[in-house]
Amino acid sequence: RRNPTEPFLSFVQAEFNGVLLGVSQKLAAPVDDCVNFNFTCGFECSDDGHTLDDLAHKPVVLTVNEVLPKERKQKEEKSAVLGQAVVDLLPLLHGQWSFSSSVVLHSAPGSALECASHDEGVKPTLEVTVSVSGPLLSDHQLSESNLLSVTVEAAYSVPDVWSPASAPPSSYTAALQVPLTAEKEQILLFSNGVLKMPGENEPVSRPKKWPLDPLLAPDAQFIPGSCIEGQLTSLEDGDLTTTEDWKFRTDAECNRRRVSWDTERRCFIHAGGVACLTRRIVECRLWPVEVMRFPQAGVPKVAVGKTSKDKMQAEDETQIPFHGVAYVDLAPLLYPGAKCIRGAYMLHPFYDSDLLLKTGAQGKLEHSESVTDAEPKVNAEGQMYADSGSYIVIEIALEKPLVPKRPPEELARRVMELIPPRPPLPRRPAGADRAVQEYQAQIVSVTAQVLEQYQQMFGAEFGPGAKPLDPAAQEQRKRQLFGELNCSGKYFAFKEQIKYSVVRMVREKMLRTEAFTDPESCTSFDSQLMFCTVCIRHTALNKTLSADAETVQPQPLLDCGQLRHFAKEAQLNEDYPLAAQYYQELLARDRNNPSHWFDYGVFHMLTADYLKAEECFHMAVSINQAHVPSLLMCGVLSERNGRYQDAETFFEGATCIEPGCVVAWTLFGLCYLAQENFIRAEMAFTEATRQLRATPACSPVCRQDMVDGTQTPTVDKPGDKPADNPAEEVAGEEEELRAQSDQAIKANADPELAVPQQHQSSTRLSTTIYMETVRFLLQNSALQMAQRALAQELLCPDGGPSSAYHLALAHVQLLQGKFSSAETSLQEALGNGFQNPDAWALYGHLQYLRKNYNQAQACYGRALDLVMDPSDAHAVYLRLGFIYLTSREYEKAKTTYLRACRNSPSCLTWLGLGHACYRLGELTEAEDALSEANTLNNKNPEVWAYLSLVCLLTGRKLEAEQSYKYALKVGLHLFNMNFQFARWATTTGDQRSAGPCWIRRSFFSEALITMSLQQSYA
Repeated sequence: RRNPTEPFLSFVQAEFNGVLLGVSQKLAAPVDDCVNFNFTCGFECSDDGHTLDDLAHKPVVLTVNEVLPKERKQKEEKSAVLGQAVVDLLPLLHGQWSFSSSVVLHSAPGSALECASHDEGVKPTLEVTVSVSGPLLSDHQLSESNLLSVTVEAAYSVPDVWSPASAPPSSYTAALQVPLTAEKEQILLFSNGVLKMPGENEPVSRPKKWPLDPLLAPDAQFIPGSCIEGQLTSLEDGDLTTTEDWKFRTDAECNRRRVSWDTERRCFIHAGGVACLTRRIVECRLWPVEVMRFPQAGVPKVAVGKTSKDKMQAEDETQIPFHGVAYVDLAPLLYPGAKCIRGAYMLHPFYDSDLLLKTGAQGKLEHSESVTDAEPKVNAEGQMYADSGSYIVIEIALEKPLVPKRPPEELARRVMELIPPRPPLPRRPAGADRAVQEYQAQIVSVTAQVLEQYQQMFGAEFGPGAKPLDPAAQEQRKRQLFGELNCSGKYFAFKEQIKYSVVRMVREKMLRTEAFTDPESCTSFDSQLMFCTVCIRHTALNKTLSADAETVQPQPLLDCGQLRHFAKEAQLNEDYPLAAQYYQELLARDRNNPSHWFDYGVFHMLTADYLKAEECFHMAVSINQAHVPSLLMCGVLSERNGRYQDAETFFEGATCIEPGCVVAWTLFGLCYLAQENFIRAEMAFTEATRQLRATPACSPVCRQDMVDGTQTPTVDKPGDKPADNPAEEVAGEEEELRAQSDQAIKANADPELAVPQQHQSSTRLSTTIYMETVRFLLQNSALQMAQRALAQELLCPDGGPSSAYHLALAHVQLLQGKFSSAETSLQEALGNGFQNPDAWALYGHLQYLRKNYNQAQACYGRALDLVMDPSDAHAVYLRLGFIYLTSREYEKAKTTYLRACRNSPSCLTWLGLGHACYRLGELTEAEDALSEANTLNNKNPEVWAYLSLVCLLTGRKLEAEQSYKYALKVGLHLFNMNFQFARWATTTGDQRSAGPCWIRRSFFSEALITMSLQQSYA
């Protein structure tokens, strides 16, 4: 045993792929000093010897040995291993010719190096340089090849019979077969599994091991820089991803036996192998990973990877113990841009028939008949996997995706090709404007200084009670001021201050940069310059010295939110020309707002003018290339017209802009499903489900309300329920309504406020990706795509014919005019959720459109009596108020319209309130309500007609005549109103209703009166 402080002899030996590459010379190693071995060795890489696949998963092992001192009678030298280091050759497969690395020398157990490293806490390193004479791969081979990494982490909840105490030492093996080239396949063996007992928790981050036999230095078996990181269960791809599975896995990974491998096997796959791998996954997405346990003596060669008749004969002779299999779904590797899958896969007992059924394994098809005809042996040991709930965690990663994903830049370019962005407005020349502004600023500055000088000279004479100056005194003060400015030099300073701004005006506004050649042109230019500067100077002085208040630019009476709300209301009443007028006014306000074009496009979707709708959506995208709702609707219309490539571009662009949008991913999947591209459809649906679980609230695109034929926003809140006594609620409420009118309409225009927070949270817990998409599609009147999403809802494991499904289906059928089918669906929806206010509201809309007003009234009342208000409360209030007016229940109509005015005021709500108050004889309240309605829309003929009646009954005949004439001007149907007025006056004798007959007699001829009465009693 040598002295640790004395120098010793050491040498290095290099091994690769089980072959000794060479041994260095023996050098004296001083303690605490470096040793320059200057050792070079090499090997040749070829298809017959050391292959490229060997370079991928096998390192060069460097072993440092110590020459021990000779003892007496010892003939040969003895050596002891100090430590080992591994060199990863993967950079050579990345196209590098040469690289250097500093690798850690891991100490061997019991060596002197272990003691020194333990005492000092510093591990020695070896400086290694690896080089090749030329690149191993050409650029084409490098781009076409790929690197596959398979990591087998651990098998959990293994059978309880696996116990070190009751069983002999065993080897735990996992195996997988992958193609390396078009002709050659490779069996990946993981045979270094370690059985661990309960209570030994695996660390969250732990290093991966080389797929090698145990090395002399235990720490050298770990791959440098490669670790197993923890991952959320919801982000995995395996069989156990639900909440219940997560609870089971937590218990299994803490309290049950497991076999740990933590081994990574890398495979270099040539271009032919990549194509073969892709084709094999398309043909069969499930790949078997076999698991077995052997005695420590060894592993039979026929145990793994044999799919021929030899294996079957060998299995007949020797049954593989504890033979299980996990079926790994590799289809996610065909998702665009996907490079890794990881998950927990259940272990099943191995049967050839099951393997053929699930994977269609090549090589066994010719023997399938014999396998199925013969009576299969019972795999009792393999059945223990299923009884114990065993599963194995596997990760499969690729260096490059099998299906490249289009980068966001390419998608943006593609969208720009389909919908070119609108060119920005040309910049106007601002040099002249800046010159004028600078001159005005200098005039203002000089004016302030002159005023300050005047204040210093004559400020004391401006005290209280001072008499106004006569013109002579003013002229004297003016001469004194000019004299002071000239004497002090300030006058010349002011000239210098203004001179540069005048020069800039001459150059940039007057466009004069050259000297004058004749006096006449100079004189003419001086006159022009004098006129220009005087005008600008007077303008600046007027702004500075004017005592008048600044003129405030009047704001428009209606903002964009109110116009949008009124347009939705017009859609509800099927007054499409008025709705189009409101949308066109929105565009006139701001044509560069993509939301306005989007709303106009949705309106054309409702009227089935798809060409015009597509133009509007394209215009919105041309203004803002990142407007996700417009991109989605462009994709919907492109897919509807059979332009699938364009639709994919729009949907994929939307997912890149907003990756968390559930609707975008779902529509993307429906587009792939229409093309029968099931793998990519599954990818999109999986990502949509993942985003739905991960997002605490709906994405901006998904925050839409589902109402009847059109969408009417509302700001109803749970606390806004009516009082128990309607009379107390109505008393004195009108004045408060007028004060809150504008604020309520503005809030009503925001769709985010349309759904109460409680309803959003409950919907989030019970919804599916398809119902989220259906809400968006119904909001935008895309009925064909909504039907396809509802069909997928029936097939969804989390969906099915629920109350929400039947409600959405009834909504689609109602928009299509299928009233009988809609009634059947609504009855199903109410049967499963009779406390759903939206279902009762939609049922009321159905009866209203059928003109069954009694049933509609009952449904509307039921919807408003529930704890939660319906999402389309505005439509409910409008139609319920109309029903009350029709049935002459004016007090109830007044109460209903008051609530509508409080929640979402509009011209129609105030008109209904005024009508009800008029019928009740409350003329003052009626006039106030009609005035509010006239403020919101001064072109409604009924408002002017009722104002005429109110003015007539209050004795203001001139105003009554003016209102009636204006009602005729804006489109009042004369015979209609005469029919109503005359019939009411004749049948009831009501003096308030007899007033229109007086108007008729005063304004029109007897012939017109006769015609009106004849029509009324025809």
